[in-house]
Amino acid sequence: MSDTPAAPDDDGPDPRSAQTVDAKLLEILVCPLTHGPLRYDRARQELISDQAGLAYPVRDGIPIMLVDEARALDAPDADS
Repeated sequence: MSDTPAAPDDDGPDPRSAQTVDAKLLEILVCPLTHGPLRYDRARQELISDQAGLAYPVRDGIPIMLVDEARALDAPDADS
């Protein structure tokens, strides 16, 4: 038996290892474009602004709240 962990699948991030965003931080964060609410998509590691149609990335547990870094919700993922 090997002590080496199994390699992750190429199906995307492992939800068990996905970082989470602090709940208190989520309560105060708003979309920088619309100042509207955000929802957290844990599987994709993004904060979603439905009003703006944008998804802001979360990298290493840190929300990147820059419009230039956001993905348009109607645009395909860079991974696809």
